[in-house]
Amino acid sequence: MKNPTVSVIIPTYNRAHLVGRAIQSVLNQTYQDFELIIVDDGSTDNTKEVIKEFQEQNKRVKYIKHDKNKGGSAARNTGIKTARGKYIAFQDSDCEWLPEKLGKQIKIFKRASPEIGVVYTGSKVIKNNKKFYAPSSKIKKKEGNIYKALLEGNFISTGTAAVVTEYLKKVGMFDERLPRFQDWELWIRLSKYYRFKFINEPLYINYRQTAGNISNDQNALIVAQKLILEKHLGEFKEQGKKFLSKKYFSLGNLLCQNGEMSRGREYILKAIRIYSFSIKYFCALFFSMFNSKIYNRLLRIRRIIFF
Repeated sequence: MKNPTVSVIIPTYNRAHLVGRAIQSVLNQTYQDFELIIVDDGSTDNTKEVIKEFQEQNKRVKYIKHDKNKGGSAARNTGIKTARGKYIAFQDSDCEWLPEKLGKQIKIFKRASPEIGVVYTGSKVIKNNKKFYAPSSKIKKKEGNIYKALLEGNFISTGTAAVVTEYLKKVGMFDERLPRFQDWELWIRLSKYYRFKFINEPLYINYRQTAGNISNDQNALIVAQKLILEKHLGEFKEQGKKFLSKKYFSLGNLLCQNGEMSRGREYILKAIRIYSFSIKYFCALFFSMFNSKIYNRLLRIRRIIFF
C-alpha cells in the first residue's frame, strides 16, 4: 500500500463519550490523504467499542491499545513510531478540527522551503462558556525563527500542529517524564533547528476542561517546570540573567503557592542572586516566611495594589 502523506495521531484515555467527535472531525477533512492512528492509553470504559464502529466504516482508522495507562506523551510516541506519513498531525480526543485545517497545512508544506518543520494554526478556545482566540495578540513573534519566543513560554496547542516526521524523529519525540508542558518542551527543541509557519485562522476548537484535568494539578505543574528548567538550563542562561531569574522565580512562586515554603524560598533566592532589581522577588521572599494561605493572600493583595 502507498504510504499516506499525513499520519494523524489521537491519544485517548477513558473518553468514550468524547473521542467520537474528535475522530469524526478528522474524517471530515477536505484533505483525505491520511491515516488515523488512535492510541488508547489503557482505557477502562467502552473506548474500544466506539473506535471499532469507525474502523468498520473506514479502513484508514488504526487502533492501538496500551496494556496500562502510561500518559499522553507515551501514547503520542507510540503513534509516532507507527506513523507512515511524511507529516504528523496531532489531535486531542476532546477537541475538534475544522474541515479545512489539514488541507491548509499541507498546502503550506508543499510550497515551503525545507527549513519549515512545523505548520500550526490558531484556535478557538472555549472555557467556562467563554470563547477566546489563541495564540494571544500579546505574542508578537508567531512564525519564522520563534526559538526565543518559545523559551519565554508556550503558545502552540498540540492539536493545532502538523510536523515533518523526519524532523520530529531527529530532535526526539515527546519527553515522557513530563506530566505537563510536553508540547512546549518539544516545540523548544524543534524551533532550535527548524522554522515554524502560522495560519492565523481558528481551525481548531479547544474545549478546556475545568475539573479532573491534568492542567489543574499543581504538583504536575511544579514537576514539569523543574524538569524543563533543568533540561534547558543552558539555553535559558544564554538569554541573559534577567530571563533566567524569571524562570527560577516562577518555580519558587509555584512551590510557595503549593505550601512548599522552604523549597520555594530557595528558588526565589536564586532568582534574586541572579537579578536583584525586582521588587516583586523581594516581596515574594518576605511572603514566603509565612504559610501558603497567607502567602497567597498577600500575593493577591500585592497584585491588586501594583497591577
